[in-house]
Amino acid sequence: MEKAAERKPDSFTGVMAQTSPIRRIAIVGPESTGKSQLSQALATHYHSVWVEEYAREYLHHLPGPYQEEDLLAIAQGQLAREEAALSHAQDWLFCDTNLLVINIWSEYKYGRCHPWIEAHLGLGRYHLHLLTDIDLPWQEDPLREHPHARQELFDIYHRKLSQAGVPFAVVRGAGGQRLAAAIAAIESRGLSSAKQAT
Repeated sequence: MEKAAERKPDSFTGVMAQTSPIRRIAIVGPESTGKSQLSQALATHYHSVWVEEYAREYLHHLPGPYQEEDLLAIAQGQLAREEAALSHAQDWLFCDTNLLVINIWSEYKYGRCHPWIEAHLGLGRYHLHLLTDIDLPWQEDPLREHPHARQELFDIYHRKLSQAGVPFAVVRGAGGQRLAAAIAAIESRGLSSAKQAT
């Protein structure tokens, strides 16, 4: 973890000072809204790296259905993967989900969230959250659970990000339009670096 996080575990609403020179962008949102594709495309555009979603890898190797306690392991693995990627980042780090996703996942499915996840949400680590809208068609996947709850879940994301008081932008559009909207959101907040792709 970064030194800034060691001073005090930041709460859901607490905004932590962003002392790292790496600009962290979190891509969050309901299932089947193009988070992975967008994360990878942004990393390519800005000549940096992206952090893949740990949950998919973790669930793929489970011998059976996941349990509530698995969400803690997924959260810890996701955060560890993100911190490890910092050493390879070039100005930018694009995160395909973060602990907010696991927090909402846990509360929606189980009505509660593990205290460790809540204590390490660290939304202030990110210079910007990109919230992916539900305007893309649902893509069937055995690991996805809520095809008919995407609007409800989107509203939860929007509310939580608003309540946290952290910078975020809703990203809409398909294919290149979605990427262009994400880039515009980043640029409009003055986050562009000297090494930005042209």
